[in-house]
Amino acid sequence: MSNQNPEQIARDNIDRQLKACCWVIQNKTRINLNEGIGVAVREYQTDVGPADYVLFVDGKPVGVVEAKREEAGHKLAVHEDQAEDYAAAKLKYLNNEKLPFVYVSTGEVTSFTDFRDPKPRARNVFSFHRPKTIQDWLKKPKSLRTSLLDLNELPTEGLRDCQINAINNLEKSLKAGKPRALIQMATGSGKTYTAITSIYRLLKYTNAKKILFLVDTKNLGEQAEQEFMSYLPNDDNRKFTELYGVHRLKSRYIPDDNHVYISTIQRLYAILKGQDLDESAEEVNPNEKWQPKEVPPVEYNEKLPIEYFDFIVIDECHRSIYNLWMQVLDYFDAFQVGLTATPDTRTFAYFQQNVVSEYSHEMAVADGVNVGYDVYIIETRVTQKGATLWKGAYVEHRDRLTRKKRYEQQDEDETYTAQQLDKDVVNPNQIRIVIKTFKEHLPEIFTNRYDKEGNFEVPKTLIFAKTDSHANDIIQIVREEFNEENRFCKKITYLANEDPKSVLAQFRNDYHPRIAVTVDMIATGTDVKPLECLLFMRDVKSRNYFEQMKGRGTRVIDYDDLKKVSPSAKLAKDHFVIVDAIGVTKSLKTDSRPLEKKPGVPLKDLLGAIAVGARDEDLFTSLANRLTRLDKQITEKEKKAFEEKAGGKTISEVVKNLLNAYNPDTVEGIEQKVRNEKSGEAPAEIDRVINAELEKLRNDAAKVFTGELNEYIENVRKAHEQKIDMLNPDEVVHAGWDKDNKEKAHAMVNAFKEWIEGHKDEIIALQIFYGQPFRRRELTFKMIKELVEKIVMDKPAIAPLYVWRAYEQLENVSGQPKNEMVALVSLIRRVAGIDDALTPYEKTVDRNFQQWLFKKQAGTLKFTKEQMEWLYMLKEQIATSVHVDSEDLDYTPFDAKGGRGKMWQLFGDEMENIINELNEALAA
Repeated sequence: MSNQNPEQIARDNIDRQLKACCWVIQNKTRINLNEGIGVAVREYQTDVGPADYVLFVDGKPVGVVEAKREEAGHKLAVHEDQAEDYAAAKLKYLNNEKLPFVYVSTGEVTSFTDFRDPKPRARNVFSFHRPKTIQDWLKKPKSLRTSLLDLNELPTEGLRDCQINAINNLEKSLKAGKPRALIQMATGSGKTYTAITSIYRLLKYTNAKKILFLVDTKNLGEQAEQEFMSYLPNDDNRKFTELYGVHRLKSRYIPDDNHVYISTIQRLYAILKGQDLDESAEEVNPNEKWQPKEVPPVEYNEKLPIEYFDFIVIDECHRSIYNLWMQVLDYFDAFQVGLTATPDTRTFAYFQQNVVSEYSHEMAVADGVNVGYDVYIIETRVTQKGATLWKGAYVEHRDRLTRKKRYEQQDEDETYTAQQLDKDVVNPNQIRIVIKTFKEHLPEIFTNRYDKEGNFEVPKTLIFAKTDSHANDIIQIVREEFNEENRFCKKITYLANEDPKSVLAQFRNDYHPRIAVTVDMIATGTDVKPLECLLFMRDVKSRNYFEQMKGRGTRVIDYDDLKKVSPSAKLAKDHFVIVDAIGVTKSLKTDSRPLEKKPGVPLKDLLGAIAVGARDEDLFTSLANRLTRLDKQITEKEKKAFEEKAGGKTISEVVKNLLNAYNPDTVEGIEQKVRNEKSGEAPAEIDRVINAELEKLRNDAAKVFTGELNEYIENVRKAHEQKIDMLNPDEVVHAGWDKDNKEKAHAMVNAFKEWIEGHKDEIIALQIFYGQPFRRRELTFKMIKELVEKIVMDKPAIAPLYVWRAYEQLENVSGQPKNEMVALVSLIRRVAGIDDALTPYEKTVDRNFQQWLFKKQAGTLKFTKEQMEWLYMLKEQIATSVHVDSEDLDYTPFDAKGGRGKMWQLFGDEMENIINELNEALAA
């Protein structure tokens, strides 16, 4: 085998794949077409020469395989015409028509073209299709892609405009043969319902036989299963599951008699790998778990061939379809449809920029599909700065799991940061002051929520905790501070004693619990419509995850249904409130900021401003939000009166016009139109016309607000008014901080510089930084740790991470430090003039490591692969701990690779020199 040429190797690989797909391989001299359903004959003669393989199904020729050497994998398209020529040729002894199925393959990469398609287009496939599949295809008069043209006009009864738009655009995309499509719809706008409607139509009107609904958690799979079971088409009086089989995969067994399969991506990966999967592995989305550097590849599975699914609908597609998991999708020869409320750049790239629906949170709020939110801030000293455990004090120690207590005297002062709070150190008083403040201010946040006896009713509230232990502390303190029984506040996490599904159902449908505490189980993808308040007691770094968490509050619920769960409600849910007790709204910039940007301005003043010609964006968005709320509060008769006074426009139409006046797409469209029409004219003239068009757009949106309509809005509003404090503490404080932040940042940086300068002669670590470059190899983990502790103890306000954030406001800082110690190293390098800009230490180490490697290997020395692995481990150790000693080799991560002895075996007498060189070179 070793002396085979590349063509022979490719054909052996092709033979292996064909056999795995149930094809019988035969030579042209020994043909027996009755040996199986599918026979692949090598070197079959045609009138244009021998084809590498001719495929026969039921004794009839159906396709060809053009074999190419592996090196040709990057240019298979070049060989498509040659393969098509063989398919169009006359086979020896036969008077055949053009063969419809054409493969071009290297044995590693395979492309496939179905010439029955409306516009035959090659696509890459993981392997070959089975003979049985081709047999089934040929029994039908049309290919799957041709049958997509049979999708008729969508019946729109019971569908929202955003759902109609998504389905119609998706079907246009499918008819055009685009393999991937992205549906972006705001949380709560009915993504799953939209997807099921599309799936129903594909099964009813096209040749689609099996469709996969792919999720990344068991919880989402169960929800999807329930939605399929309850779905009733608008053109049939039978439920979906009465018409089509739906099966959620719970093991390696895949029944073949269903139409829709629901599975987590991790279970499907396990099936393709021939492995069992415990259900606990489906509780958390795999994107939050450790990912291997080396991706174990999937292999062909005859029980689950590549054509098993015709379509794959991917829920929460921004999350878990990348890295290791992407190959699950690459395996199947199927259309892919992504669903998400929060796409990121990876999502757009993966779905090839084919966004068939863009429906944002703001649009959903304007349409009444979602509700907007306001932000209320609770800040405490310990939450922001941490605290100190003083030497000599007796400190309670508590086991995280058993919660068993013991007391121990503190032998040194220990300062903990805000980041350590509720992880390393629990401060019950910090939790208590947050909960107490929350309780005291609830009547201010939700006014007029009193029952007939005058008792305040707590709106349904979800608290996001940092950990399960933190959740337990919160629950105890909530019950105490609200003076309530157990059922008032419950935990909904996978580690809860009660069945989390049962508690979730109670939270959704019953009066109790009023407050639920979770870590991540209902952070995403769970529908709790009566939820009116989100209390964040944990920070979130991911914009997408934060958006998903906020999405728990956006769901709309009408007055009657809300009143069943919250009897004191006076109106339908028209907004929700984020209570930020951790700084989450300040630590992230989110796309769906509060729609209302002038929360403290009376509606009367907004109407007055627009009536006299004010046209700024904040005014338009704030007024749009107020009108959206008004639309939920007034009667149908009053809506009719509004329409008459608004020149025939409904409230929803007026709101859309207001938002459209500053919609970036609309503005860009106008600019492009004018530039095309005025091509060649002076730029000043083009700008003048653009400004005139934009002014007309905004005036048209505002012209309905006459004195008569404004007076009507004011009067009708008073009869239904629920007074809500619209002063958004986050916004007001943030506006103040924005103005003062640069000054405060300068002051903090200067204070840090003064402290460093004042101590550079007395602290060894600082002496090293200000000394000769080679001395930096003397820096140790202990030195830097002690320096961090001294700074925090001496002047907590200039703790490294605070100073880092100050620098971020003063200069362009690319990246974040891995920990407080390496943050300090980077800061000192910046202050000491070693670096011109603040740079995460790991980047400095990476750069210096590459330079060191280049110099070391410039001569005859070449490190082996195993030596390189050790050098990279040493580099990572220095990047996170500043320094590495030979003693460190006895600990993680080196011990798992053989420790000190293994490094000595690899480097011999040079081991210590290598370590010393790296310590010096990487700190340069």
